Amino acid sequence: MSLKNITYTDKKDTRSGFGQGIYEAGLANPNVVTLCADLIGSLKLEKFIEAFPDRFIQAGIAEANMIGVSAGLAIAGKIAVPTTFANFGTSRVYDQIRQSVAYSDKNVKIACSHAGLTLGEDGATHQVLEDIGMMKMLPGMTVVVPADYNQTRLATKAVVEWHGPCYLRFGRPVWPIFTPSEDSTFQIGKAQFLSEGTDVTIIACGHMVWQAVEAGKQLEANGVSVELINMHTIKPLDIDAILKSVAKTGCIVTAEEHQYNGGLGESVARVLVSNIPVPQEFVAVNDTFGESGTPDQLLEKYGLSPQNIVAAAYKAIERKK
Repeated sequence: MSLKNITYTDKKDTRSGFGQGIYEAGLANPNVVTLCADLIGSLKLEKFIEAFPDRFIQAGIAEANMIGVSAGLAIAGKIAVPTTFANFGTSRVYDQIRQSVAYSDKNVKIACSHAGLTLGEDGATHQVLEDIGMMKMLPGMTVVVPADYNQTRLATKAVVEWHGPCYLRFGRPVWPIFTPSEDSTFQIGKAQFLSEGTDVTIIACGHMVWQAVEAGKQLEANGVSVELINMHTIKPLDIDAILKSVAKTGCIVTAEEHQYNGGLGESVARVLVSNIPVPQEFVAVNDTFGESGTPDQLLEKYGLSPQNIVAAAYKAIERKK
């Protein structure tokens, strides 16, 4: 598999993938109930609401209450899917998630859009960069971060049918669609290999998977053999995929739209230090808040561009010599 063969013919926001996925999940399972904190349009819930008006609850700007209601619905046998922006759906209501959902193992699927820097112009107050760490640390919480529209649609349906508390993280901007649309191509906890290589492993999640594809193409053009893994599930992590890959390449780069602290990179580092210690380079936000700007401007400024991944790959390769 070579990255030069990975292209896209369309772009679409991952939140629209959620909107289509939750509609399909609602068709398949009458127990699916969605809730929203006054952001129906932003979460693309219109199709679900039109089809199932009696299975939607408008919670208003009261996210803590929305989580509590979701837990109650789960007790009643429903599959509750509370939705809002990622900042408001995690950090604002962390106590409610910990106590009412995670601790009591409720079948609640927290689906959050507008994650990371690519929220863009709304700025630092809305750009949550700590949520993966917060959510993955909760016992029993599954954390899924899909890469594009197709994968978000599939991940949504998979999360709904996955038992137990889940956090599904996706974004605001239009983004290249480059993954397959068939249901069989997505499995929670099973990483997706986008290319096979022997010089360096690159592991990315969310919007950063496409950034890694672009970086991988540059590296391949310069004779570097790249193994690229789309780690769409942060927890449970596909440990076998990581170990299998680094056994060949001997070094690794992780890329995420999240803080260095607590994210995908730290989960991968724990696997490496416990099994096969190899050089690892991190492409992530370096202990800072964001600011207002376009998604591309912010990814460039905060070190999340394809060129940053390329530089990290060369540094990792050099370190293994």
